[in-house]
Amino acid sequence: MAWGVGIIGAGPGVAALHAPTLARTDGDFRLVHVCDAGSGRAAEIAERFGARHSSGIDELLQDPDVDVVAVCSPPAHHADHVRAALAAGRRAIFCEKPLATSAEEAERIVAECAAAGALLVVGTNHLFDPAWARATHHLAAAGGRIAAVTVTLSLSPNDRYHALVMGEPLTPRPGPARPPIDLDDPDQAADVVRQLVAGLGVHDLPLVRDLVPDAMRVVWARAIAPLGFDLAMRAAEALVRFTVVMAPGGADSLWRVEVATASARVEVEFPPPFVHVGGARTTVRDAQGVRTVFPIDRRDGYEAEWRALASLLRGETAMEYDELRADAAFVIAVADAAAVAVREGGRR
Repeated sequence: MAWGVGIIGAGPGVAALHAPTLARTDGDFRLVHVCDAGSGRAAEIAERFGARHSSGIDELLQDPDVDVVAVCSPPAHHADHVRAALAAGRRAIFCEKPLATSAEEAERIVAECAAAGALLVVGTNHLFDPAWARATHHLAAAGGRIAAVTVTLSLSPNDRYHALVMGEPLTPRPGPARPPIDLDDPDQAADVVRQLVAGLGVHDLPLVRDLVPDAMRVVWARAIAPLGFDLAMRAAEALVRFTVVMAPGGADSLWRVEVATASARVEVEFPPPFVHVGGARTTVRDAQGVRTVFPIDRRDGYEAEWRALASLLRGETAMEYDELRADAAFVIAVADAAAVAVREGGRR
């Protein structure tokens, strides 16, 4: 059975990422409807993938062929659109990260999904990447406490990868250009850091929480020009460093998570966003310096997160609302604490 998917949102990420990914799920899902907020992009995507299109969410939510609602709208609308899908009777929802922009709203949305018995998957694709399961399995088997976790992102402009995947770009988004950002202004810098932690850090902070479940606190954070952040967190026995920079041009993206224990160093290097080239590359160096590079899985995290939803729909796995709550709360707590640190001059 192929479940029909209706996607709320019609940005380049939908065209380059979710629409093509649905076609790689061995017939579990098919794209049937795309809606936008009036940009006209839904029609372009629908034509490319043989789906219907509309403006606004009402027609999509009334479409009887839509079994699964994918919320891929701007983050500020995620909670409202998940809630609208529930009100329309949908009980299978995929929501792009972040689930919500505040801890209170995330808690409410998860609670409402649980009360309705709705299945919910949040698009933190690194958490679903087969390479991450391999890395954590190795760490568990090797034993020893986690001493340090380092997350490093150097991101090229998204449109470079949109063009690579789609060939022809979508129609540019209407409206005026964004005003320049002044990172010397503590309030602007704090807002930028909070948005980046909540919007990009959300990919890897759940990984950090799995590795270091002890209470963690942000000890310092700062904004990085032209757009990025650097922050450090400390738990009882582990240090976490998270660095992100988004450059207007330059080299291809680097997205790496490194984990150090007394007996091993594990490095997971994720492919650039939107590009479908398989999963991450996992490298392990043991205490004797022996280096092992694991084969790359042909599946990537984007495909695996949709397969996870299919597994939930078939009743093969159980829905874990508590994990969604904990991940959302952790990400927002880090984002809030980082913003406070930036306003206070870096340290807390």
